[in-house]
Amino acid sequence: MKAITFGELMLRLAPEGYYRFVQADKLGATYGGGEANVAVSLANFGTEAGFVSKLPTNEIGQAAVNSLRRFGVDTSGIARGGDRIGIYYLEKGASQRPSKVIYDRAGSSFATSVKEDYDWDKLLDGATWFHFTGITPALGDNLAEVLLDVLPTMKKRGITVSCDLNYRKKLWTRDKAREVMTKLMPYVDVCISNEEDAYDVFGIKAGGTDVTKGALDKESYKSVAKQLADKFGFKYVAITLRTSISANDNKWAGMLYDGKEYNLSKEYLMHIVDRVGGGDSFGGGLIYALMHGYDSRSAIEFAVAASCLKHSVEGDYNMVTVSEVNALAGGDGSGRVQR
Repeated sequence: MKAITFGELMLRLAPEGYYRFVQADKLGATYGGGEANVAVSLANFGTEAGFVSKLPTNEIGQAAVNSLRRFGVDTSGIARGGDRIGIYYLEKGASQRPSKVIYDRAGSSFATSVKEDYDWDKLLDGATWFHFTGITPALGDNLAEVLLDVLPTMKKRGITVSCDLNYRKKLWTRDKAREVMTKLMPYVDVCISNEEDAYDVFGIKAGGTDVTKGALDKESYKSVAKQLADKFGFKYVAITLRTSISANDNKWAGMLYDGKEYNLSKEYLMHIVDRVGGGDSFGGGLIYALMHGYDSRSAIEFAVAASCLKHSVEGDYNMVTVSEVNALAGGDGSGRVQR
């Protein structure tokens, strides 16, 4: 079994601790990006994972590649060329002050890549799963064309396709997102969404929910999942359910609809170390579980537990093991020292 993910790997620059941008006199450099984060999760779970992208032919591009290689991700599918790596700046929020992200990714090697950069016959050889997010087509019509070129071949290749809707208002409008994502969804088997994405992209809203006020009616997401599945024919719809108490403390759960049953996970109260990559770690956990034959109930519990642990890890990448996830999913959330 091998999973391939396709998206942009960025340089992440962040002040240390909870310093604000205007305070910082130095920035720490790490790497991350939605689909790359999923590939790292899968590799850390022991699953063969490859990442497809494009990065510049310079030392920063190589450092980004190396950040994936250290975890065992196959980077042979990364094309090289273009002018620059995409960058995002992260200011961590605290208490009632939210985190902030500033993008500097226009004109990046990946954002300007075209379908001729990717030899999909070679890249998908041996693959059983393909994953992308809504961030990729949001970067430009050229990347939507890359996806529209390759996605129709997936069923013929016997490859399962997953997509995290991942709406980003700083990258495109709701109308543009709906137009493009509607064309891509017929090729998707597993749809991943958060408590806002279904509304932002497709206008499907959960009743009794106001995320800005910390109000979340979990039962209403059954209707959201069913509407998504009925509209596009998804085999699975997974929804993360985040109740924000503050920037530091969230409640975290998830639901998986398999066309027959709605499986709602247990809920965790999290004290957050680093929230960025939380949704990607959920996707990585879900993909791992479904690839390895978990039933729907076990799959959603694994995905939510994996993501819960990610919120305790600095950086984009989720550096936890299957045994650690299983321990939490099995009820051991004490955080006691392991000796």
